[in-house]
Amino acid sequence: MNVALLQVGEMAPAFSAIAIGGRYGNGTSVSLEQFIGKTVILYFYPKDDTPGCTLQACGLRDAWSRFEGKAEIFGVSVDSGASHRKFIAKHSLPFPLLVDEGRELVNSYGVWVEKSMYGRKFMGTERSTFVIAPDGRLKGILRKVKPAGHVEELLVLL
Repeated sequence: MNVALLQVGEMAPAFSAIAIGGRYGNGTSVSLEQFIGKTVILYFYPKDDTPGCTLQACGLRDAWSRFEGKAEIFGVSVDSGASHRKFIAKHSLPFPLLVDEGRELVNSYGVWVEKSMYGRKFMGTERSTFVIAPDGRLKGILRKVKPAGHVEELLVLL
């Protein structure tokens, strides 16, 4: 499968990662297969505690009651577990973050991309969200997400 071309209806790439926060506390290994029968939201963001990522995470936090019971939400970045713990504590995030320091998830979902800022090119995470249906298929894909409108876009897909 060409990961850059993931499409709605395809099977979501399998994953296994350490989840930090929420009911997973300081770190528990989770895998996609554990959630067969449930809707899963993976939202990929560039970096803990940066302005856009904080706005996005706090938007999900503030709308938590609208998601709870409808989907398992996981934020994903290439930051360390320690960074995730600080981000969760600082902003009282109720959902877990997945550690992807080895870039397995960002690569398998095709969101590790070339970016450009102030004329400088570098590799980084494209702000993207994947909604995975209970049968493990991709139900919705949001690419180049704007942090401010993320919650509303996501609720439409559920």
